[in-house]
Amino acid sequence: MTAVADGVRGRARILARADGRGGTALPVLAGEGPLAVRRTRGSGGAAHVTLVGAMSGPLGGDRFSVRAEVAEHARLRVGTAAATLALPGQTARPARYDVRLDVADGGELHWLPEQLISVRGSELYVRTCVEVGTAGRLVLREEQVLGRAGEEPGLLGSRLTVRVGGRCVLDQELLCGPGAPGGWDGPAGLDGHRAVGQLVVVRPEFALRPVAARVLGTEAAVFPLAGPAVLIGAVAADALRLRALLDEALSDLG
Repeated sequence: MTAVADGVRGRARILARADGRGGTALPVLAGEGPLAVRRTRGSGGAAHVTLVGAMSGPLGGDRFSVRAEVAEHARLRVGTAAATLALPGQTARPARYDVRLDVADGGELHWLPEQLISVRGSELYVRTCVEVGTAGRLVLREEQVLGRAGEEPGLLGSRLTVRVGGRCVLDQELLCGPGAPGGWDGPAGLDGHRAVGQLVVVRPEFALRPVAARVLGTEAAVFPLAGPAVLIGAVAADALRLRALLDEALSDLG
């Protein structure tokens, strides 16, 4: 961990490789400062890893980064031990959280962190970049909760970019909370909902059997992307409802 006047620096890295016996080895499993990584019990040849926050945050001025690489024929499932709280700090500088995910052909990654909660007075920008090989597989979940119970949110910005086989299939950005452009909470935006999330699913078979676009009630929808990828987006009144919507939509994909 590197601590400086305007915040803390934390890094984590995970490398998953096939072990040649039908399982997955983790030759690199490293965390620095507030980001700790732990291997947990897995099944079916996949390695399971949990990211553990050793302290509250990110706070204003903090810079966190996580990188996960999944090699050919390796399978990795990553979660977090608890929700992430974006909190105000002693500096006016925003916090930043950068995530880089790489999945090789034949590799499979399930990136399933718990919710990110934007606390009043905080300012956090999250940047997630994903590269998936043409024959790679991915399930990526993002869930953002705007404020704790009965509380207004902080300023939260997030950008997600996904490339499959070298082709960009998704590049979207969300900015909400005090200071965000007008309309983010209106009828064309979140419409008063305080939880927003999405799933990105990449499977080679989608290239041959595309998933049809459809609306799931009034709170969720399925959007086929270019190539073998699907985006599921949802809004909800709270985190529990949001998780239920995303889980149901993922189950419907089979």
